[in-house]
Amino acid sequence: MSGVLRNKVQRKFKMRGYSLKVEALSEVLSFLSHFPSDALDDALELLLDELHHLSLKSSILDREPVHKVVSLLLEADAAVEENPSSSSSSASALRVIDTFIVPKFRYDPVKKFFHEHTGRLPIHGDASAKATLYKDRFLLLFQRVSRDPRFSTLAFDASSSDYGRCEISPIQSLVGRVGRRWIMGVISQLEDGHFYLEDLTAAVEVNLSSAKITTGFFVENTIVLAEGEMQLDGVFQVRTCGFPPLEDREKSMAFFSGLDFFGGGILTKEETLRLAELEKNAVNAMFVILSDVWLDNEETLGNLETILNGYENVEVVPSLFVFMGNFCSQPFNLSFKSISSLRVQFGKLGQMIASHQRLKEHSRFLFIPGPDDVGPSTALPRCPLPKYLTEEFQKYVPNAIFSSNPCRIKFYTQDIVLFRHDMLYRMRRSCLIPPSTEETSDPFEHLVATIIHQSHLCPIPLTVQPIIWNYDHGLHLYPTPHTIVLGDKSEQKAFRYTGVTCFNPGSFSNDGTFVAYRPCNQEVELSAL
Repeated sequence: MSGVLRNKVQRKFKMRGYSLKVEALSEVLSFLSHFPSDALDDALELLLDELHHLSLKSSILDREPVHKVVSLLLEADAAVEENPSSSSSSASALRVIDTFIVPKFRYDPVKKFFHEHTGRLPIHGDASAKATLYKDRFLLLFQRVSRDPRFSTLAFDASSSDYGRCEISPIQSLVGRVGRRWIMGVISQLEDGHFYLEDLTAAVEVNLSSAKITTGFFVENTIVLAEGEMQLDGVFQVRTCGFPPLEDREKSMAFFSGLDFFGGGILTKEETLRLAELEKNAVNAMFVILSDVWLDNEETLGNLETILNGYENVEVVPSLFVFMGNFCSQPFNLSFKSISSLRVQFGKLGQMIASHQRLKEHSRFLFIPGPDDVGPSTALPRCPLPKYLTEEFQKYVPNAIFSSNPCRIKFYTQDIVLFRHDMLYRMRRSCLIPPSTEETSDPFEHLVATIIHQSHLCPIPLTVQPIIWNYDHGLHLYPTPHTIVLGDKSEQKAFRYTGVTCFNPGSFSNDGTFVAYRPCNQEVELSAL
């Protein structure tokens, strides 16, 4: 049995990117000996979660960091035994995943399989990294479309039906061909005022003036399927234009089982069934999500105190509080001179939370930086808030989590993505064609449709929103997650699209709005003060 457990421990650590030295492995096995056999998996996951929050010098672990975490966990376990009411079972079920540790996969169109990138990923990529960014986005959607029954089989007459089986033609093959064709490419502006569709073979100028479009925002950098025909002047006249069709999450997972796209580790079938059963019973689990929490605004702090007082007195306190930036009413730039005062404000927030004893003991607190918060740059993904700002806060709430933007949460079997950015404003400003009102006129619904079909959180031009080229995969939405939280300063909204729950908690500082979310049944409660 010890040999089986030893192999299991090494496999779990390897899935998280760690290698164990002999002394560290012995420390882990000693820790697990304190638990019954049916609780070993939860204990191991909890140990890995806590290790993730340490500042490790290397992925090769020796005894010291493991012993440090083990000691803390055993102390906490002893405290729970003394006070059984302070059970923290939900903590081991909830795992926060930093975008910068999400595995990177690249699709091989020849072998028709994803390969995991194993080398180092520098923050400052070379010129080829920018080209690879677009190529990876295109191939990700192309492999999805190639399995769609409408496009997976060659069509004898592609013009016979708009909804029939159609062959996607490489753009390079359009030269000298007549008749209607389907093409797939990235919308790009290679010349001022002239738009092109570009795939891996060539680019062709397109005329979108009379195109019939589907729901969504059509901006530069989005990948579209277009039906039309070549004109004598070499321009492709688009008649129908839409985003690549979606694929069920279960179908995507079945095709590429064994690949950890989300970053939460690979679960066996037995583990998935066990977690699904636990998830059904977690009816009291609730996340409270707030966006735009301005700590330099007295009214905001007063409203926050009201919310904490309210949840302190409920029968079952929330499992998680998510605070999304911006954390200051003034944007961080060269003229920003209030970093020290912001540090003090974080300390006051820590005192406020610590004064609510039940919340401090039973809830977890997650902080995600906003687009105007302190950081090395405005490029996405953004790293967590600097330690200088948060160390005063952590004196009062030591188990708080400061993560990247975007970040991911694994709750039992559910995949949840949180993203704080003012996407709606930027998407509408960058739109090339007025959105279709045939299915909906709600801008938020257009935004949701765009990011889900594009399998990307920020499919707008890099000139509008810079992205770290080597970490663009951290913004991918493939396979489609169960829930997407889009923190935006626009109006509070919730929308369920093709089985995906999406919502915007609104601006807490401006409107007093927030969301209470129950992950077990994906129920969204739009709330306001």
